[in-house]
Amino acid sequence: MAQDAKTEGDYTFPQELLSFIEEWKSKPGSLIMILHKTQDVFGYISRPAAEQLSLLTGIPLARVYGVITFYHFFKTTKPGKHRISVCLGTACYLKGAQDLIDECRKLLRLEPNGVTDDGQFSVDPVRCVGCCGLAPVITVGTDTFGKISKNDIPGIIAKYQNV
Repeated sequence: MAQDAKTEGDYTFPQELLSFIEEWKSKPGSLIMILHKTQDVFGYISRPAAEQLSLLTGIPLARVYGVITFYHFFKTTKPGKHRISVCLGTACYLKGAQDLIDECRKLLRLEPNGVTDDGQFSVDPVRCVGCCGLAPVITVGTDTFGKISKNDIPGIIAKYQNV
């Protein structure tokens, strides 16, 4: 199979991703590594990307989707430019993380798995950020905010508007 960039839907599989898939596809446990790399490249794993991965690796599409849907980390819809992740680990959950999710969605007028009309924001619950001592925690991109309440949410969102 040629290693040229392949166009799928509204994106192209870059050579770097194709090379990575070629290197990893025959290794045990490779699917998760390949899915992580694919999501790193595109921000999510679309249906056409999953189909192409199935073809390139020889892994049945049902298995690819089984892994994507089992792990909460993988996304099948394009996230907002500013992805707000709310930790739902035990410490964060006990300190009101669900209220933070509800407040973010209310302020941004989002349904679960939604993206704002302008494509700027999405809100996702995550299983653990690893900052239990700062509970409750949210992240926006690579920025982490700890020991917050729902009253802090408008100010945090405002930092990323028009950016």
